[in-house]
Amino acid sequence: MQITRIHPSFVAEVSGLDLRQPLNPAQAAAVQDAMDRHAVLVFHDQAITDDQQKAFARNFGTLEFATGNIQTSDERRLAFDMADISNLDQNNKLFARDDRRRMFNLGNLLWHSDSSFKATPAKFSALSARAIPSAGGDTQFADMRAAYDALDDATRAEIADMVTHHSLIYSRGLLGFGEFTPDEREKFAPVRQRLVRRNAATGRKSIFLSSHIGEIEGMPRPEAMALIRDLMEHATQPQFVYTHKWRLHDLVMWDNRQTMHRARRYNDVGEIRDMRRTTVEDIAPTLQQAA
Repeated sequence: MQITRIHPSFVAEVSGLDLRQPLNPAQAAAVQDAMDRHAVLVFHDQAITDDQQKAFARNFGTLEFATGNIQTSDERRLAFDMADISNLDQNNKLFARDDRRRMFNLGNLLWHSDSSFKATPAKFSALSARAIPSAGGDTQFADMRAAYDALDDATRAEIADMVTHHSLIYSRGLLGFGEFTPDEREKFAPVRQRLVRRNAATGRKSIFLSSHIGEIEGMPRPEAMALIRDLMEHATQPQFVYTHKWRLHDLVMWDNRQTMHRARRYNDVGEIRDMRRTTVEDIAPTLQQAA
């Protein structure tokens, strides 16, 4: 296995691994170590099945259920332990432009961290490209460790102990989507998260930002959202961002504790983009982890 960094502060390409085959303990440990160091890993030419992708992800923890959507059980295309990051319905047909599910999924165009709207958020996500459009549809990643390091001392001291509230209702509201049923509002009730996190393996701190944030405890909401907007603009400056231009059968894995990401626009009502994500749960809610 060879690991080659492709961005000044994070992101590495991994070669010499066939993810169709089970990892041995040494290989799994090496990938885990690379994730701690680089936060985003790119694996090219991995024509894997759903089961092979799930087996790979299980090397790093327990798979979470893909409940961060508004699809009913009979509308699902994939099993509950795999997130469907596509523009396809349960019959493999493109969503209509006015489909409610498409409107909701447009939230993926906003900077976010996967499952930060869950009490125990995501650790790693692994996204496999099964079909890609002819143009657009890139994924951008932001290094939240480098962004934290670049803050001035006063700001680091100010945000050190802040607690934020995350919900899919907040992020979708940024796009004007507010048509939630009572059951969905209960399902997506806000959860509390630290604003500053520390990687237990490396000791590095990062800003735990996401478009899902809608409040900071103890702060008037307009003031809180102005601060979050400033932090977002700081953290997504070009020097902290990597843009991944997908190739068919790429698999990209990232650490949600140390990065944000977003999808870029493409012709989603005319071309298929079939991406499948396995997501590993973190060990505990952020408020129970060491600051």
